Amino acid sequence: MKNFLFLLLPFPFFFQLKAQTAGCTFKQPLITINFGTGNIDDVNTDDLYNYRRVSRSCPTDGHYSYTSYTSDCFRGDWLTLTEDHTPGDADGNMMLVNASYSGGSFLTTTINGLKSGTTYEFGVWLMNVCKISEKCPFPLLPRITIKLEAPAGKIVAQFGTGELMRREAPHWTQYRAVFTTPPTGTPLTLTMIDSSPGGCGNDFALDDITFRECVKQTPIVTAAPKAPAVVKRQPAIPKPVVKKPVQKKQTPAPLKRQAPASEIAKRATDLPAPVTPVLTPKLAVFPSPPPVLKNRANPLVKQIEIEPGEIKLDLYDNGEIDGDTVSIYHNNALLVSHAKLSQKPITFHITVDAAHPHHEFIMVANNLGSIPPNTSLMVITTRTKRYEVFISSTEQKNAKVILDLKE
Repeated sequence: MKNFLFLLLPFPFFFQLKAQTAGCTFKQPLITINFGTGNIDDVNTDDLYNYRRVSRSCPTDGHYSYTSYTSDCFRGDWLTLTEDHTPGDADGNMMLVNASYSGGSFLTTTINGLKSGTTYEFGVWLMNVCKISEKCPFPLLPRITIKLEAPAGKIVAQFGTGELMRREAPHWTQYRAVFTTPPTGTPLTLTMIDSSPGGCGNDFALDDITFRECVKQTPIVTAAPKAPAVVKRQPAIPKPVVKKPVQKKQTPAPLKRQAPASEIAKRATDLPAPVTPVLTPKLAVFPSPPPVLKNRANPLVKQIEIEPGEIKLDLYDNGEIDGDTVSIYHNNALLVSHAKLSQKPITFHITVDAAHPHHEFIMVANNLGSIPPNTSLMVITTRTKRYEVFISSTEQKNAKVILDLKE
């Protein structure tokens, strides 16, 4: 269930979180916010401009609640959650947020007890609670920005989750990042902001906010083994036969031959090389492909190495508007369902970075329109480049486009 991602953030910066920080062993959580059980006091320590607390398990736009479940919210538009994320707590609460149309802060609280000048890991579990539905083909997905501020308002760290994707069943995902507390230590103010405007698809749950201290590991340095010393054998000197006392002649010691440069180089290469650890990047774990991806061919149309940053993708009908509809899967998860292609683009955004270097998009033809096959144009826009990919799919063959982080 866990999706471990995080990124070292020495300064305020947006992030998609990646694997364990080098040199750190994290202790058990020093601080945990799990929203308790039952009717708890509000975690928010400041008044919020665009959000109000309610006691319902299906809060409406611009409201939040602390609840242990959801049930048939908004005529089935939300997933049904029978429990929160915290393992083993009976009737434990999660925080459930129905996005405000104006966006803004939904959580502001004070964090005490952190040491000064110390590295900590921040973690939070999140879930988009909106169902994948034809009623919401172009969702406004939550994009959570997280800030930690010192008392004078100076930002200690700032990071973001990227878009919280909708899924076909409840699925908690943990987001983590590391930061270093200022010399003055705590208190710090934790603020969480939904950067997307409210609307279809922008509702979410969160639970188990944690702070864990990083204990630096001491590296073990192993010296390379030395080459064995080469002992030259001296030639045997025959013992002289003495018939009468004679004057012994001094035999000069043999001169050592200087080995040629090629032989010296060869000896150097014979020495064992120092052992360098090989770091293997953690592979992204995708959900199992649905039947429509298993039962059809998925030929690769285009693979592009792309610069890091936020990427915009627009999908148009390629040619005459003839009623083509498509579903789009991102890394095996349904992103868009039964969307009609036209001159108006289907637009979505992703973030390509070291934490998320590989993105697979598979276009599935739901029909062939009036002029087979199902054809579309994908326009990929980065900060500096624009790519056009022409796509054709049928009821037997999908079409795959891959974006990889440029090294």
